Amino acid sequence: MKNFFNFLKSKTFLIQLGLAAAAVLILVFLSLQWLKSTTNHGEFVEVPDFSKMSVMEMREAVEEAGLRYQVLDSSDFNPDYPRFSILDQNPPAGNKVKSNRKIYFTVNPSGYKKVSVPDIIQVTQRNATSMLRAVGLDVERVTYIDELGKDMVYNMKHKGKYLSPGDRLPKTSKVELICGNGTIPGSARVQADSN
Repeated sequence: MKNFFNFLKSKTFLIQLGLAAAAVLILVFLSLQWLKSTTNHGEFVEVPDFSKMSVMEMREAVEEAGLRYQVLDSSDFNPDYPRFSILDQNPPAGNKVKSNRKIYFTVNPSGYKKVSVPDIIQVTQRNATSMLRAVGLDVERVTYIDELGKDMVYNMKHKGKYLSPGDRLPKTSKVELICGNGTIPGSARVQADSN
């Protein structure tokens, strides 16, 4: 053990220790200089506002700013934005980022996605309205016909065409409900009288 402590106090060990410390300091200094030059330390690009730009305009603006981009899947259609325009971006406009940074974009689709018309035949008007709203459709108007089931849905239409359960319509479409008014149809009354 005494030899070990003598070695730690020896001139050879102290020289080796000094050389190792100097080598570490030089290596750290060179690494920091290399990182500073390769990462453009202190140099930033301000992210432009791409909202409502078309995809073509966005591509030109991204290249001009020295950035890269990736278009993510389109989200739900937003009628306040033009079709195929930028809805959202990450990082947001005004952020300072390094050049060649990737910006992620969400694009407005061409229209509302289509939803399946639920089976609301023989359902009350109130429940049918709730079921339609749950899938993103709305009731434009209610038309009544002579049928015994008061406020019972017997048919549905969209833009004058009859619909069947499972048909697909763009979200937010308006549907006309054809419901019974609670009176017995004339043909049923005639048949009942003849019996």
